[in-house]
Amino acid sequence: MPEPQAKLSHVDSEGQAAMVDVSAKTATVREATATAFVAMNPETVAIVRGGGLKKGDETAVLGVARVAGIMAAKKTSELIPLCHPLAITGIKVELTLEDAGVRILSEVKTADRTGVEMEALTAAAVAALTVYDMCKAVDKGIRIENVELANKVGGKSGGWTRS
Repeated sequence: MPEPQAKLSHVDSEGQAAMVDVSAKTATVREATATAFVAMNPETVAIVRGGGLKKGDETAVLGVARVAGIMAAKKTSELIPLCHPLAITGIKVELTLEDAGVRILSEVKTADRTGVEMEALTAAAVAALTVYDMCKAVDKGIRIENVELANKVGGKSGGWTRS
């Protein structure tokens, strides 16, 4: 629950959308981790796992989704209107095939004036969308679930971890 005096960071005193001015902040190491899950039928998992793909095994789906997530993190400021362009120092996107679908974990790092939560979330979401795109021909019921920030480290507000 938000604090009673909490204020949205991207809204100015007149209620207009505004980009946060971070020019007075010092660059510090910041990290964020986000997760997502792509739920699909067990038959679809079996196809991804290897056999039913025309070009390769699970590497085809998971590998393309991994690269899509990395690329998306780097383009976040072009997709989210008030995000700052950041000098990202590291991006890791892991996709794990499970019996019920694909689990996605993205980790993004920077040494900059603002955090990389949006970059981590964008990486996880776009990786999930890529899995969906590559599997939708065989499973119309795929669901993207629980795209969420898992934790963040650094910055004025310090660390945070989802309980």
